[in-house]
Amino acid sequence: MVTFVDRVTLHLRAGKGGNGCVSVRREKFKPLAGPDGGNGGHGGDIVLVADPQVTTLLSYHHSPHRAAGNGGFGMGDNRSGAEGEDIELPVPVGTVVKDADGEVVVDMLDPGMRFVVAPGGRGGLGNAALATTKRKAPGFALLGTPGWEGDVLLELKTVADVALVGFPSAGKSSLIAAMSAARPKIADYPFTTLHPNLGVVQAGDVRYTVADVPGLIEGASEGKGLGLEFLRHVERCTALVHVLDCATLEPGRDPLTDLDVILGELAAYPVPEGQVPLIDRPQLIALNKIDVPEAKDLADMVRPDLEARGYRVFEISTVSHEGLRQLSFALADIIVRHRAEEAAKPAVPRVVIRPKGADADFTVRVEGGTYGPVYRILGDKPVRWVQQTDFQNDEAVGFLADRLEKLGVEDELFRVGATPGATVVIGPGDGIVFDWQPALTSAAELMTAPRGTDPRLDQNARRTTAQRRERYHEMMDAKAAARAELEAERLMTTAELESERIEHGAAEEGHE
Repeated sequence: MVTFVDRVTLHLRAGKGGNGCVSVRREKFKPLAGPDGGNGGHGGDIVLVADPQVTTLLSYHHSPHRAAGNGGFGMGDNRSGAEGEDIELPVPVGTVVKDADGEVVVDMLDPGMRFVVAPGGRGGLGNAALATTKRKAPGFALLGTPGWEGDVLLELKTVADVALVGFPSAGKSSLIAAMSAARPKIADYPFTTLHPNLGVVQAGDVRYTVADVPGLIEGASEGKGLGLEFLRHVERCTALVHVLDCATLEPGRDPLTDLDVILGELAAYPVPEGQVPLIDRPQLIALNKIDVPEAKDLADMVRPDLEARGYRVFEISTVSHEGLRQLSFALADIIVRHRAEEAAKPAVPRVVIRPKGADADFTVRVEGGTYGPVYRILGDKPVRWVQQTDFQNDEAVGFLADRLEKLGVEDELFRVGATPGATVVIGPGDGIVFDWQPALTSAAELMTAPRGTDPRLDQNARRTTAQRRERYHEMMDAKAAARAELEAERLMTTAELESERIEHGAAEEGHE
């Protein structure tokens, strides 16, 4: 059964913002008393909290999918939607958070530190919040934006003052059990320790923590054995103690050879920028198992060579506790000096993040396409505005056009060579695709149109009063002309008939 997990991938989904509401207040004798649609609630955040009581990432190993609550929809009578519920994820102190590309996002070094790893979406504005002196009754509201969704990698790096390093079965677990109240698993076979163990040591007035790192072998920095998985737990340690087994029965093993192998692995392991390399940190030598007579003789033999290299050497026995007091006080001196040096360092200046100017709010990138160039608009504001737009509502689309024009998108498209009818995409990937028409620009507030429509998108074919009057006069004139023509034809026909009648009567009289 897995009891210790120091690396896990979380699949996070922050809450979605609620949509704004389109509503009109109705009162007695005032059926249209003004907009009163409320705003949508913001989506919940996912927050990481550095908790000293948490020592492993095991809970996230079993349930890596976490989601925050969605924001509620806005309602009439200026009622805003409910805020989405935040969720807090406690992680051990020393957890490094990385994004999907492996870049470090934050290092949770301080107890109680909080970091919003997945921000929730923003709630959409209702039509009451969108009303202005020029747009008194908006027929649309903004939609809520989706929350952040993606994967993050949590990597635990043990925060300890001293790290015990050495070959498997060198006695590191026995040493930490003898120096502190820690009770790690101890056995006489290699790789007994499968995860780092922490112990608290009290040396006089100084208290410090000691980490028992799983055994290293030759090639650990290249992935052999368990060393590569746990060498990162040494990164945060101030001092190293090389625990050398003086009673090993393996052929080809001796304290000097073991030390050279471990030093080679420490030197080959890369540390993050700004940290002291492992090989350059304060190091002590602990010659272990001197309660065995042969081990005592071997320790006396190799001690001068180790001291000639510049190391402080301590002969110890985890069984009889010989030499442990001297080792603990020597480590306490190193820790005290290091803490004094850290306290004397100037405080890290605060990083002030200032809002970017309008010029940096978006970029227009020209991409090649099968049927001509494609102009892609990238930026937080344009993408968010597209997410907030209800494309089933013409007035909302016109409002989006106004916002983009005021941001300077129109001028930038002209600058990069876009022509009317060019394909424009807002956002990465598929995004929102449309054919750009420069005529769809500003002054939506000054245009009168039915609610929910924009006259720039759908030209209204309804005739004005003057046009109807002119058409009526043309129709009446045409009718009068037609009547006059008919009357002229009737008179002509009557005259012809009268002429024929007279001629016929004269002919009859001449015949008589």
